[in-house]
Amino acid sequence: MTAHTHSRLAVCPGCVTGSDTQVEPAPPTKVNLALSLPTIHCQACISKVERGLAKVPGVREARVNLTLKRAFVEAAPELHAADLIPVLNDLGYESHELDLATLNATASNQQGRDLAMRLAVAGFASMNVMLLSVSVWAGASDATRDMFHWISAAITIPAVAFAGQPFFKNAWVALRVRRLNMDVPIVLALLLALVTSLWETSLGGEHAYFDAALTLVFFLLAGRFLDQRTRAAARSAAEELAALEVPNAMRLDPKGNPQDVPVRALAVGDKILVRPGGRMPVDGEIIEGKSELDRSLLTGETVPVYAETGTIVSAGEVNLTGPLTILATAVGEDTSLHRMADLVAIAESGRSRYTSLADRAAKLYAPGVHILSALAFVGWYLYTFDLRTALNIAAAVLIITCPCALGLAVPAVTTAASGRLFKKGLLIKNATAMERLAVVDTVVFDKTGTLTAGTPELTNAELYSAKDLSIAFALAQGSEHPLARAIVKAVHGLNIEAAPITDLCEIPGFGTEGYVAGQRVRLGRASWLGVDVVPGHLTSSYLDTGEGTPRVFTFVDRLRPGAHEAVTALQTAGKAVILMSGDNEAPVEHLAARLNIEHWHANALPLTKLQEINALAAAGRTVLMVGDGLNDTAALTAAHVSVSPASALDAARVASDIVLLGQNLEPLADACRTAEKATRRIRENFRMATFYNVVAVPLAVAGLATPLIAALAMSLSSITVSLNALRLR
Repeated sequence: MTAHTHSRLAVCPGCVTGSDTQVEPAPPTKVNLALSLPTIHCQACISKVERGLAKVPGVREARVNLTLKRAFVEAAPELHAADLIPVLNDLGYESHELDLATLNATASNQQGRDLAMRLAVAGFASMNVMLLSVSVWAGASDATRDMFHWISAAITIPAVAFAGQPFFKNAWVALRVRRLNMDVPIVLALLLALVTSLWETSLGGEHAYFDAALTLVFFLLAGRFLDQRTRAAARSAAEELAALEVPNAMRLDPKGNPQDVPVRALAVGDKILVRPGGRMPVDGEIIEGKSELDRSLLTGETVPVYAETGTIVSAGEVNLTGPLTILATAVGEDTSLHRMADLVAIAESGRSRYTSLADRAAKLYAPGVHILSALAFVGWYLYTFDLRTALNIAAAVLIITCPCALGLAVPAVTTAASGRLFKKGLLIKNATAMERLAVVDTVVFDKTGTLTAGTPELTNAELYSAKDLSIAFALAQGSEHPLARAIVKAVHGLNIEAAPITDLCEIPGFGTEGYVAGQRVRLGRASWLGVDVVPGHLTSSYLDTGEGTPRVFTFVDRLRPGAHEAVTALQTAGKAVILMSGDNEAPVEHLAARLNIEHWHANALPLTKLQEINALAAAGRTVLMVGDGLNDTAALTAAHVSVSPASALDAARVASDIVLLGQNLEPLADACRTAEKATRRIRENFRMATFYNVVAVPLAVAGLATPLIAALAMSLSSITVSLNALRLR
């Protein structure tokens, strides 16, 4: 879906017309809202979300874009995104408000569409000129031949001028800074072919090479188009992070009344009300209220933490259960969320220094082609003193050595390999990702949402009696806490009914309580129930039935399908595997033991993860980072190559080079093997293109190949390279 007006409609102050006539501004009639939906994955999800949002009073239209994993909503002006987030959570989907003004400012470019249009023009013009050339080859002569040549010129010159613009622009940029790239010999070959053909036509010569020039442009554009198709959408991860920042906040005036204001209007020292379900707009300190916070955006861990007066909070954290009043200590560019976006931007600039094999080959190839063509021109001119012959041979040398095969060598292979991996559930987003993946020797995994499903799983239900489980079931039904949801799911699967409970209520930040047969029962935190927590214990919740000491429920994260197989396959292939998580030490150590991972790091903050990745790189390791959270974004961008699941947060998917489309991690090891094969095919293509030049160039220099024959030979080498690439399928 295309959204034309995303930002809220602003109400401008009244304006004066005439001398003293004041016109009241028209009130806004609608607002356009956007929400990120990182966990949707199919058409059924789209239908469920759209139907659920349509039932909300004030929603006029809701459309879900599966590719972007976003919902666009047109609603009444009094409706806010914060009103829709609980609805989506009840439907079972994680959701985050997006600032549409930021997204509008970073709309994706039209490079792919532009290349497709230029490719179509070159192809159509080439077919028409080829038909005219066939007539010339069939025996047309004198005036008829000249007419066909002039018609070909009329078609070719504007077609090349339009379709060849990417090559002309890139060559000019390189020459302006006194550098050579792959496009400089391409442009010289095109210009020489056109100049030679126009000269031949004006002199009534037998040969013109307009079809060669167009064929050259068509094949080269095909390579560029294949290359572009393997690239990511044109948004940067830093921009996606910026869109996650909360656009509005509830600021308390001196009398304590909340006012809805833009976040950019907040200042240090402001008091801000954050209602349950809302995200923190600033960094600050809680000065009133008790609740639980979802810090998964920053730490990646979904188990909420208790927060009360004096607790420090960060922008992007979600308030779950109770209203909180925050005293702002950092706003705007000084917040932790914005600083994380800065880390990503720095990491992206480092990634951009990586060059592809084709670019590295161009540094040696381009000067060699120019020198060879110039020597051929000078040699033949001194030998014959015929400028026409010297130009023809120089053009033939440039065309026959034109880096069309080299231009196709990389995109043809990456497209074939990407198609193979796509069938296995991996989407290659970045043009150089395949080459970088082939040299990986270290794999760093995030924990929650990556190696695990991010949902807690009850581990010791069998230790409880049916009576205790029925009480726990009844209490857990009164809470949306992830641990309570895990108890509900586990007990429901045992076909145990909830105990009859009265006066059920949730105490924000602590747990739930009620009465069964007149006896108070409670389910929640150890500190609330007066229990001492065992150091190093796994994630837990406690049940107090009023009969003896409260008993513990323990939880672990459920493994993502294929996690064990992926880790084992990577280790068998000789790659070091490291687990790095923002979670506490006990669950991280437990997971590392389950998956036989020797090296692991717990309590890793976003900056810590980034520093660890940089330290591994400094030690000479090439790192594959696999992560899914906002806290992983900087590390994903800094790693040599990165993968994120399709269920990951938008910012993590944009920062990564490869997206895992399904739930199963097993294809990761196959991706590494395929990347190694693809790199071998690329090098084979380079060797084939080099061999072709070794054979063809002497023929062109010797004057045995006209520009037309050179163009046909160049096309043959391109086809050979493409067929070799298809072996990957």
